[in-house]
Amino acid sequence: MKLSLIAAALAVSSAAAFAPSSVERTSSVLNMDRRSAFGQIATAGAVLAGVPAIASADGSVSGATINRARGLYGDRIVNLKSAVDSGDFRAIAAEKSAFILFNSGAYANNKVKKNAAIAQTNEIFAGIRAGDKAAVKAAYEKYIAANAITGLPDVDPQSGQGYCNDFDFKTRSSAGAIYVR
Repeated sequence: MKLSLIAAALAVSSAAAFAPSSVERTSSVLNMDRRSAFGQIATAGAVLAGVPAIASADGSVSGATINRARGLYGDRIVNLKSAVDSGDFRAIAAEKSAFILFNSGAYANNKVKKNAAIAQTNEIFAGIRAGDKAAVKAAYEKYIAANAITGLPDVDPQSGQGYCNDFDFKTRSSAGAIYVR
């Protein structure tokens, strides 16, 4: 009995929900013609198209990031000297990313020097592809000299300090010494 009363109540409520309404709708702000609607849509689109230009921040290139690229990747490139002298092409090719990252990070603001460094990198790897040890050595020495690449110094914690916080790029390198009392 209770189940039939519940079913009847559900049927009546669903019928009332789909019955036509005799109340007239009130006017709203959305009642507008097509021209004004598309005008508002175009205005909103123009505003949204301009927002990415406002948020375009190129703070990734600073003296600190250039120094970081020179320190991290320049040290890796300098450490290839023994591989270049011995003609170990695999070791040089394994550090290809160091050359790429050095070129893009150390010369992020200077396209002329960046393109010259890329051309010099290509000379090194062209010598590797040709299997010419002398050409690789000459191109490597030219690259090091032209880009003024030096390795990180070895710092003794008893006589100096190489970094000051954990965010310094020298932390886990030969220059990563800190004096602790």
